[in-house]
Amino acid sequence: MHGSEANQAHFPIVRVSAKVDYALRAVAELAAVGGDRPLKADQIARGQDIPLAFLLGILRELTRGRLLRSHRGTDGGYELARPADQITLAEVMRIIDGPLVNLRDSSLRELDYGGPSEALEDVWMAVRSSVRSVLERVTVADLVSGSLPAPVRELAQTYLQSELNRPGARWSSVAEQKPARL
Repeated sequence: MHGSEANQAHFPIVRVSAKVDYALRAVAELAAVGGDRPLKADQIARGQDIPLAFLLGILRELTRGRLLRSHRGTDGGYELARPADQITLAEVMRIIDGPLVNLRDSSLRELDYGGPSEALEDVWMAVRSSVRSVLERVTVADLVSGSLPAPVRELAQTYLQSELNRPGARWSSVAEQKPARL
């Protein structure tokens, strides 16, 4: 196996679905633009370039998950159920896709490794903890303001530097823009 194939065979891929990406963008749009008035689904869809039919299902799930309130009528639409600084990215993601890191659809307590792979349990716990440490720390308000917590900015900067140092990296234009935010 080659490098990336070997990594994929042994480690779970932390994958963010399009549905979660759209949900986070929709919630950010509501926090930034909605303010004290509900936003219509088509306004959210246009503001974030999300297919309306897909967005409607996401908004229903977020409403059922009690992160949003929906209002009917001509002045109706959607609004955050709580202030943006009280909603974490992890909450949004769990409502849409369930656990943040899913390993074979099992709880870590259910896994039983032995022999030379026994330490994998610790690796999976560390992966889950790392993902949580970012997503449970960042709020929708942080996202909208662009003011991410320092540990998250540091991790993003570390990632960017490692990508820039990779052979064949094509991030030159991104690198020029990112340090201002990070």
